[in-house]
Amino acid sequence: MAPFRGCFRMPPDDCPANQATCPGPIAPNWRLRMDMRPRPVRERRIYCIRVMNMPYKRGQRARRIRRRMRYGSSRIRRRMRSGPYHAAGRRQGWLEGWRLGACRRIADDTPPPAARRRPWRVMYVPQGFDAIDRGVVAALGETTHLIVAPQAEMLSYAEIYRPDAVLVMNGLHTFPANQREQVEGIRRLGIKTAIWFVDDPYVSGDSAEIAPSYDYVFTHERSCVQRYVELGCAQAYHLPLAADQELFRPMAVDEAYRTDICFIGVAFRNRVELFDSIAGFLKDKKVLIAGSHWDRMSHYGQLAKFVRSGWIEVPETVKYYNGAKIVINMHRTTEPLSDNKNTRHWEGHSVNPRTFEIASCGTLQLTDLRPELPEYYRVGHEMASFSNPRELTEIIDYYLRNEEERLKVAARGYRRTRAEHTFVGRVTRLLDTMGLADPAQPPAGEGWTVG
Repeated sequence: MAPFRGCFRMPPDDCPANQATCPGPIAPNWRLRMDMRPRPVRERRIYCIRVMNMPYKRGQRARRIRRRMRYGSSRIRRRMRSGPYHAAGRRQGWLEGWRLGACRRIADDTPPPAARRRPWRVMYVPQGFDAIDRGVVAALGETTHLIVAPQAEMLSYAEIYRPDAVLVMNGLHTFPANQREQVEGIRRLGIKTAIWFVDDPYVSGDSAEIAPSYDYVFTHERSCVQRYVELGCAQAYHLPLAADQELFRPMAVDEAYRTDICFIGVAFRNRVELFDSIAGFLKDKKVLIAGSHWDRMSHYGQLAKFVRSGWIEVPETVKYYNGAKIVINMHRTTEPLSDNKNTRHWEGHSVNPRTFEIASCGTLQLTDLRPELPEYYRVGHEMASFSNPRELTEIIDYYLRNEEERLKVAARGYRRTRAEHTFVGRVTRLLDTMGLADPAQPPAGEGWTVG
């Protein structure tokens, strides 16, 4: 019998099978060609039937074939549901849903600290560290009348706007050579000046030269406070960093950002040695190593497939943090090698900004242990730490096998970060120390100064 060419509930002249636009022959084992466009159930229909080597029959058989073509047979569906890929995807989806749901609940239960606007005018000079500058600008904007000035025009902006105080972020790298002259001119105007060092102790040779020019010196490195006092900085204080929680936050990400282990940062010598020592352990994992100079590794050929060279913008970094099961954080060495300018051999005891940023994404952080870390997080309860490569691999292996425990540790770290490590809290302490307290609040007393 010749193949039937016709349409179901459609005039023969209107059938696409009889028109020049017909898609042509299809595989012999196909029975139906369906309209796959989404329509209401009542309007769904087979719009072109091409029965190959069999007579066309209406009724239940057509409906059964249509269901099979659209949804697959029950045997195929059962096989898909019981397959390893389906089970793994379902498990991964459950874990990610738990993580995001827990972080959402924590965010609802832990609102950001209230910020009262003070009647002071503060001029802020950014360094160019996007993740830090953005958080400080937002916090100052909530608590003061903010003016943001370019590095090369600090003095001229101060002369025009006459702020009550000037806060300079870091004051290194891209700042002009006449920075000290500008600061001295601002001080002659009767304006308070402050600098917040966030690169200590890695550039001690440069920071020691400019620190005495300011009225107030803040540093995120606790061990450097006494060093600045010895240089003649009478008002030197320890002020740790924080996380911009509008930027570093839990979020759902695409599969392209998902990894077992993630590290983003410059390939300083001590970091290269660490990853070289665990190259064999990492080779069968899903890993991302991002940053510059990672071709320094002796085992670069073995890990090259995991390396993404070059700079990664902060918003994309946040996505990689969210997509990773474990994010490694390793502080750079304080030895005065080619990687830094710690010519004064100052020690490093405090944590870096990544400590707060990774935790703020609701992801498990595995960091090398700095002496100051237990003051901010409970090690083993809110984040994990390691002291050598062997311990690092053991902890990674443990948390990859115990996924629910990993999520709980990360959630506790997120709660602590959201409650205590915000830029609004840090800026409030800075303003109080500079005598720019909130007139509506009672005096804070001698307070928090650490020397």
